[in-house]
Amino acid sequence: MSITQDECFVELSSFDDLARYACALQEYPKRVYSQELDGSRIISSSMTLANTLVIFYVPMSKSGRYVSYQVTVGKEICDIVESTKINSHYAPIVHMESDISSLPVKTKDFSDSFHPIKVKDLGSLARLTYDPEFPDEQNLTLYALPYKKSWVIGYITSLEMDEVYYNFNYVELDSEPTKHFVKYQGNQGQDPEFSDNFDHGYSYLPIIKIKTNHSIFGLSD
Repeated sequence: MSITQDECFVELSSFDDLARYACALQEYPKRVYSQELDGSRIISSSMTLANTLVIFYVPMSKSGRYVSYQVTVGKEICDIVESTKINSHYAPIVHMESDISSLPVKTKDFSDSFHPIKVKDLGSLARLTYDPEFPDEQNLTLYALPYKKSWVIGYITSLEMDEVYYNFNYVELDSEPTKHFVKYQGNQGQDPEFSDNFDHGYSYLPIIKIKTNHSIFGLSD
C-alpha cells in the first residue's frame, strides 16, 4: 500500500498564537520560516507527523530575523525583531525563496488526519498530556478551534502500530477561550482553569488558537 506524503497549511488566529507555539515553555524555541503562499508572505512553524508536514502560519506583517516572545505580569509581548538584545525567548526566522519542502499540497483527505475523541472534562485533558514513556519530554501544547456554534480545545496523541494513528482528544467549550494558558495543579485536587498569569507550583499548558475549523482535526461541521 502506498502512503501519500503531504503538506498541510493551517492558519492560526493571530501572530501571538504563532509566537506562543514556537516559544512558550520551550527550552529551545522552534525554527520559524517565512515564504510565499498564494501571492503573500507568511511566517510559519511546523509539526511533523508520519506522512504529513503540518505548517501553522499567519500573514507576515513585518520583516526581521527573530520571533521574540516574553510574558510580563500576565501580558504576552510578541514581536518580530532584528536582534536579541532583551531578556526574551527568540525563535530564528529562516527566509525562504523556495517552498520549505518538496511535498505536494492537498486540501483534504490527509493520510494523517486526526481521529476525534471526546474527553469528559478539562482536567482529564490536562492529565492526558503526561506521557509515562517520556516524562521529561512532555509536549504540552493544546489546540483550540471553532466548532459549530462554539469552540473545542484538544490535545494530539499518537498510537504506533504497523502504522502511526493520531487522535485529537478534545473537550467542548461554552465560548471562545480568551486566555492563553490552561493552569493546572491536579495533585492538589484543583480543577484546571484558563489563565494568563504564572504562579509558582502550577503546571501550564499553552493554547494555540486555529483561525477556522480545519479538516485535519477530523471534526465535521
